[in-house]
Amino acid sequence: MGQTSEEWRADLERSAIGVYSQGGEDGVLLRLFEKIGVRHRSFVEFGAWDGEHLSNTANLRLNHGWSGLLMEGSDRADGELVRRELVDAENVEALFDRYDVARDFDLLSIDIDGNDYWVWHTIARYAPRVVLVEYNIFFLAETAKTIAYDPDHGWDREHYGLYHGASLAAFHKLARSKGYALVYTEPYCPNAIFVRESELPVDVELPTLAEWTRWNWREEDYVEPTPRPGGRWVEV
Repeated sequence: MGQTSEEWRADLERSAIGVYSQGGEDGVLLRLFEKIGVRHRSFVEFGAWDGEHLSNTANLRLNHGWSGLLMEGSDRADGELVRRELVDAENVEALFDRYDVARDFDLLSIDIDGNDYWVWHTIARYAPRVVLVEYNIFFLAETAKTIAYDPDHGWDREHYGLYHGASLAAFHKLARSKGYALVYTEPYCPNAIFVRESELPVDVELPTLAEWTRWNWREEDYVEPTPRPGGRWVEV
């Protein structure tokens, strides 16, 4: 007999341990791969900073025998462990080709504070089994919006807290169109994990998007975040 949605959620939340990750993603990923199995012990992560700080893959690489591709667009990349690459929707699959990424690699971690939605949207020839994304918390639960695509978008200190990435509902909608299910959101950090539906146990019941929404803004007080000058939100 499979797990109920309450059991699934409690199981992953109990497993949360932060070794290198921002929240408990390190422990959650280990438990998740216990559930669905590991195929290649392979990952791709961008932006990866120095390969350790707030990394979602460092624990797997350093403590569990995984390997993969780390990319970072800033000078935090050392060019060896972490490749100095600015990932966008035009080049993401070419980069995967260049670095010989397996078509069905185990884990993709996306955190580039900008075109995250559009990069995942573009990926078609590769089908990572698990996708972890950072999302923008400053939207109502059912609002599916992302920043407008801009290949030159960079980290913006002044507007970072507002104009970046995409809402959880936007990623959820994109994931479903690609055959992925939302299996976890971190309680304290804006990270969500999706798994290809074909990889999940057939008898599992998952919590709904509403149940995975950790930030519920009061509609009567809510003000949608203002785009930075020249930017705009796109409903998807």
